[in-house]
Amino acid sequence: MAKIIAIANQKGGVGKTTTAINLAASLAVLEKRVLIIDADPQANTTSGLNFSPSSDQKRSLYEVMIGKIRLEDALVQTEIPMLHLLPSHINLVGAEIEMLGAADRESILKRALEPVADRYDYIIMDCAPSLGLITVNALTAANSVIIPIQPEFYALEGLAKLLQTLRLVQGMGNSAGGPNPELQIEGFVVTMFDGRTKVHAQVVNELREHFGNMVFNTIIQRNIRLSEAPSHGKPVILYDSVCNGTSNYLNLAREVLERNSDKN
Repeated sequence: MAKIIAIANQKGGVGKTTTAINLAASLAVLEKRVLIIDADPQANTTSGLNFSPSSDQKRSLYEVMIGKIRLEDALVQTEIPMLHLLPSHINLVGAEIEMLGAADRESILKRALEPVADRYDYIIMDCAPSLGLITVNALTAANSVIIPIQPEFYALEGLAKLLQTLRLVQGMGNSAGGPNPELQIEGFVVTMFDGRTKVHAQVVNELREHFGNMVFNTIIQRNIRLSEAPSHGKPVILYDSVCNGTSNYLNLAREVLERNSDKN
């Protein structure tokens, strides 16, 4: 059965999509069977893996969420043999309205994933920077959450709101419970780190003091090749296999594997 990990943060621009694409690609290169789900209407994960979220696309997460097709019928093969993609589409914005009348609407994605979960070792979901119904579906389907954090003090302020959102999904403090009481934080990953910037080191130290080993040891450094890769429709490991971005995400993937090996 797959380990399902949501990549989430309500703050935009913190490296969610970059982390989703490159963590998924790195896990696949390390010979794990991986599905990446683009759960953001902006469809940046879709285009970042060289698929066009075109207006005439009829097989995407949108059609899955409104019940038009089965999830397995929307999957596409990426350049990496062990990595599949469930693409997104701008129509996903409208899915939230169409889902309002659905029974148990927070669990639509969870139910859709059940027939394919045993085909993969990891399912990685790139969430939108908002707490809409699609994001709630992703968090309800997930076993855990990886939270990318840019090392800026404003990012720390936004973190409190995200943790509150996770508590709502877990149902903490609610006698009726939440849609996913088993949801856990897999870890916090620092992104866009610049070792020459004093404030970055200060923020990392604060994170480690407050959250301890919940912060991944791996830090994702600022790297021009990492920034260029999406415009070529490739994960960084296919764009430049020897750059810092590639080694950072391979190290993060190994750390994820090690953490999950310890839990088994």
